[in-house]
Amino acid sequence: MKEKLELILKNATTEINNAQSLEDLDNVKLKFLSRKGELNTIKKNLKDLSDKDKRVVGALANKVSNELEELISQKNNELYKSELNKKLEAEKIDITLPSDFRPQGKVHPLTQTINEIVEIFHGMGFSVMPNEYSPEVETEYINFDMLNFSPNHPARDMQDTFYTKTAPNVILRSQTSGAQIRQMLNKKPPIRVISPGRVYRCEAVSARKNNLFHQIEGLVVDKDITFSDLKGVLNEFVRIYFGSARATRFRASYFPFTEPSAEVDVQCIMCSGKGCRTCSGSGWLEVLGAGMVHVNVLKNVGIDTETYSGFAFGMGVERLAMLKYAINDIRLFFNNDTRFLNQF
Repeated sequence: MKEKLELILKNATTEINNAQSLEDLDNVKLKFLSRKGELNTIKKNLKDLSDKDKRVVGALANKVSNELEELISQKNNELYKSELNKKLEAEKIDITLPSDFRPQGKVHPLTQTINEIVEIFHGMGFSVMPNEYSPEVETEYINFDMLNFSPNHPARDMQDTFYTKTAPNVILRSQTSGAQIRQMLNKKPPIRVISPGRVYRCEAVSARKNNLFHQIEGLVVDKDITFSDLKGVLNEFVRIYFGSARATRFRASYFPFTEPSAEVDVQCIMCSGKGCRTCSGSGWLEVLGAGMVHVNVLKNVGIDTETYSGFAFGMGVERLAMLKYAINDIRLFFNNDTRFLNQF
């Protein structure tokens, strides 16, 4: 039995040293050290030996087993390092080689501007209207009638409004102001919301105008709301968006759905005098219209005008972006020229 154990140690040592891979080493381990291996077979037969031989053979069997486990462990480390080095050598990357260009999409500058404006108004306590309150395909009733437009108002003409063939009174909305009607019909005061969206007007495309553009509508309705609240909110927005150094002005204006009404202008930073095509030489560019919500509009949606008042405003996203980034042509936002878009 002793001679057999020594032979097992000799043969196993030879096979361990000759193993060329981790798989070969696993096979050697199974052959000699597994439950059905040669060493375990000898250990099972110890019961047939005398007590004296049991002690001698058992001690030797354990010694052989420990030596083989140590040899296998050493060989395992050696083979693992060898195979790892081969793998690293085969998979190494030459970092001096030119890489493949993989273009990545970026957020459009108009979307960036909308997100920035929404974040500013969020900071002032405004929430965004639900999308269902602000559809782009609208009815004349919401887009005009409920907003106090007279039946013969020029904005209703084909020259200003896109009419669809769906029905005589179905249009592409010409303003986001219709969203405030749905908001007030579905939610009672206090209201403090904004609504970004696309609008459409049938007019000639130029450096200053496009027949598709973006607006952000704002609405506040509550008790004791005054024009000074409106002016305070808009001044704070302009200060945050443009910085306190940018000159602005409020001037009286007219909108059917607000009274009194005003427009806010921001100083043109592309201005080169009378020849400036961005501001037509005026030195100012209108960025938003605003005013106190007309009592007729509040009555149309069933709000008590003796208890509540409110203000509304609408701003052109393209014009705000043009002024902030010194862009002199609104059409650049829609031409999909990557040389322009990559700057953002």
